[in-house]
Amino acid sequence: MLSANVKNYLNRVHELPVAEQREILAVLDRLDTVSSRKTARVDFLEFVKKVWPQFIEGYHHKIMAKAFERVAKGELKRLIINMPPRHTKSEFASHLFPAWFLGKYPDKYVIQASNTADLAVDFGRKVRDTISDDAYHEIFPNVSIHPDAAAAGKWKTTAKGEYFAIGTGGTLTGRGGDLIILDDPHSEQEARQAETKPEIYDNVFEWYTSGPRQRVQPGAAIVIVMTRWSKRDLTGRVIKASLEKDGENWEVIELPAILPSGKPIWPEYWPEKEILAIKEELPIPKWMAQYQQQPTAEEGALIKRDWWKRWPHKATPHVEFIIQSWDTAFLKTERSDYSACTTWGVFSHENEDTGKMLPNVILLDAFRKRMEFPELKKVAFELYQQWKPEAFVVEKRASGAPLIFELREMGIPVGEFTPSRGNDKIARVNAVSDLFASGVVWATEHRWADEVIEEFAEFPAGEHDDYVDSSTQALLRYRQGGFIQTQMDEEDDDRITYPLPKYEYY
Repeated sequence: MLSANVKNYLNRVHELPVAEQREILAVLDRLDTVSSRKTARVDFLEFVKKVWPQFIEGYHHKIMAKAFERVAKGELKRLIINMPPRHTKSEFASHLFPAWFLGKYPDKYVIQASNTADLAVDFGRKVRDTISDDAYHEIFPNVSIHPDAAAAGKWKTTAKGEYFAIGTGGTLTGRGGDLIILDDPHSEQEARQAETKPEIYDNVFEWYTSGPRQRVQPGAAIVIVMTRWSKRDLTGRVIKASLEKDGENWEVIELPAILPSGKPIWPEYWPEKEILAIKEELPIPKWMAQYQQQPTAEEGALIKRDWWKRWPHKATPHVEFIIQSWDTAFLKTERSDYSACTTWGVFSHENEDTGKMLPNVILLDAFRKRMEFPELKKVAFELYQQWKPEAFVVEKRASGAPLIFELREMGIPVGEFTPSRGNDKIARVNAVSDLFASGVVWATEHRWADEVIEEFAEFPAGEHDDYVDSSTQALLRYRQGGFIQTQMDEEDDDRITYPLPKYEYY
């Protein structure tokens, strides 16, 4: 804070001779440099900008920086950060953070682990070289590497601090750490193998519990920074163990590539067009896990992915009765549910076991979006006009009630779906699960079909269930009307067998 006298003096600098003005400006520049260096010692993001001139700042960097600062202060002892590939995860966690941490505490011990020893050693080399750089010494002038212990993966500071790099599965016998960083402990090769042998992920957790977890010094911090792969990866297992055993309190930060608003988290580097192109190219499970940090698992799923049958032809089969089903949301907000519409049709298909032509049902179209009511009404009308369904069903809740009224005013015969008391979402899925298991539910080869299948695979543990709600109410209508059936239905004398007349209200 400048005094009034100093401010008054500076306001009159232009009245001084040119030579004196230059001297004053030089002094002010030196003072600004000193102040900036002091800031970089306590502000991690400012440190990054000083030692990495090419750095492109994004929203997620600010979140990471504040978390790392709390770790350095001793306020946060257990931290997990999950984020997508190519978003400077390792550069921040495995290179710049340990360099900054040792600048503040040159006598501390840092253990750095990555999925391979070679990768860990490479990070060790980068940290060592950064500490030896002039830009670093301007911020931390009293920190340097000990000349007699300067190997890339194992070196010491002149203040007797130590850095040790190790690959996942490596031995840590005899070593302790004040800061333990686990950066992407799972390799891509491991993830591919785990697609058929998910127990492979367990090996990393077992190594963590017997190795790094046992090597913490009193008051030490553990930081896990990784891309999600599976519910059984290290993040998943650590959180599960903590909840089940009432163990350590972990702070978990999830940074998706695309925010709930639909915008990229780092548009300064990953423009929306390019990140959406990646989304379109990847299978839904991989996109959701690696880029959105939302891995799915089928262990608790009521509808398995492989229960769906995929229609192999570009042209859809001839359908006899189309139902269009809407599940609507309350408000258009970043955290609100979507309004979802699925369109289904009944067609005849030869049963593989009996050779008989039997009724099957196929998903013809799927749409969801967060919308205000005027747009919802417009889209609902357009989709009705596109498909001309024999039955148009809207769940009478949220914005469904006014939508029913408005569409009926427009001449569309809308059927209401009102779940009975106690008929919750899980009960509705269970009521149609045997249709999937019997192989009579089909989907076309489209991206939106993949999204519907994936949402079913996540249910009931997934973040969204809009497609699930829309689909189950359509399938229930088909079943109640006798359009589709299983062997179990044929044996049930009390089953409703009458067909639904065209445009009947429900």
